[in-house]
Amino acid sequence: MCGGMNVSFQSGIRVMKSQHTIAREVTVEGVGLLLGQPARVTICPAAIDTGIVFERTDLDPPVVIPARVNNVIPRARRTTLRNGETTIETVEHCLSALSGMHIDNARIKLDGPELPCGDGSAKLFVDPIIETGVVEQDAAQAVWKLQKPIVLEEGESMIAALPSDDEGMRVIFDLDYGENNTRIQRQTLSFIPGNGNYVKEIAPARTYSLREEAQALWDRGMCRHLTPRDVLVIGEEGPIDNAYRFDNEPVRHKVLDVIGDLTLIGCAVQCRIIAYKSGHALNRSLAIAIRRQIEADRRIRIADEDPKIDARAIQRIMPHRYPMLLVDKVVEIEADRRAIGIKNVTMNEPFFQGHYPGTPIMPGVLLVEAMAQLGGLLLNQKLEHTGKIAVLMSLDRVKLRKPVVPGDQVVLEAVSLRARPRTGSVRCKAFVGDRLAAEAQIRFMMVDSQTD
Repeated sequence: MCGGMNVSFQSGIRVMKSQHTIAREVTVEGVGLLLGQPARVTICPAAIDTGIVFERTDLDPPVVIPARVNNVIPRARRTTLRNGETTIETVEHCLSALSGMHIDNARIKLDGPELPCGDGSAKLFVDPIIETGVVEQDAAQAVWKLQKPIVLEEGESMIAALPSDDEGMRVIFDLDYGENNTRIQRQTLSFIPGNGNYVKEIAPARTYSLREEAQALWDRGMCRHLTPRDVLVIGEEGPIDNAYRFDNEPVRHKVLDVIGDLTLIGCAVQCRIIAYKSGHALNRSLAIAIRRQIEADRRIRIADEDPKIDARAIQRIMPHRYPMLLVDKVVEIEADRRAIGIKNVTMNEPFFQGHYPGTPIMPGVLLVEAMAQLGGLLLNQKLEHTGKIAVLMSLDRVKLRKPVVPGDQVVLEAVSLRARPRTGSVRCKAFVGDRLAAEAQIRFMMVDSQTD
């Protein structure tokens, strides 16, 4: 899995156990936690390397949203996925259940905007999965071994991912409401999701809120269908009209949320997670940071691979020549959909003589030109037999984010958005290491390759 990443023993990727999916379809029904609307969810088996994919079946046509962190939008107290104008609310408990049950591939069909909440734990999803079973698939699971520490802070809250030689992921959560809060004592839990104890130790832990937090939600018109008997509301004397399932149930639920939110990375990660007062926003930020590290390593790794289109072939396709040919090689190309190219920036580039003496920086316009050239090479996969070439027509959403200097290796990415007989457009990015250097949406006009 790992977002199309090839399984390898190099860099951070190594082969682990097999992938798994659910044995048969299971259906879960209930009411959403925050919106209070009835919801019906069907969890279906899925093919190898599908990952976890949600589908809003109440819409025509149905809208598919992969459970990936790039599809997450900020929401208070929950994790929400979006594709265009379509959203799916409160996915974290379902994702945590699938991860805790070691399910890599599943298609989740939903007939409304929010998943059912049950009692606020993951049992609503875990119990039917246990009943129907999990099956092994004939493909290895790829696991990313974290390469560099990541530490994120927001006020007093913190979450970190640290490299580890121990197999799997360990989550260590420190829940601390401060000395003045006597309702929830400081709680710390260390848990390894792959140890087989998720069903008993984490899945039953319910979402919770302090009484004033629950009242604030109620005043905003949310959760009005729930009472303290349905979920865990903590007052001055402890749970109101309820009782703890564990002495440290709040921190167990926090671990449940971390497991669910980090499922959005898109593959298993070998690391140690340390969290202090973290919530969904910080969990999401960590998932983004880990995903960026995975993608940066992948770009570095493929840059050393044999070219799919080498310098000679590029010159046969492109009219550009020195000093304006700014793509050295194309190392990955997926038909006319996506391409990755390399530009090695050396001190011998002619533009460094005047841009700038003493502080050489690659002109931003040439970085955009390099992206455009890769976009033209990508569109050429469709134009090759039409007698047309792609000529830059317009630029949109251009952003220059990092200076490119001598010695940098620029990894260029182009994704086709549209390819028509007369026009085409691509979305391009340029990276140096794990840093985004530039991005743009580029539109081309298709013209005859030879003119009278």
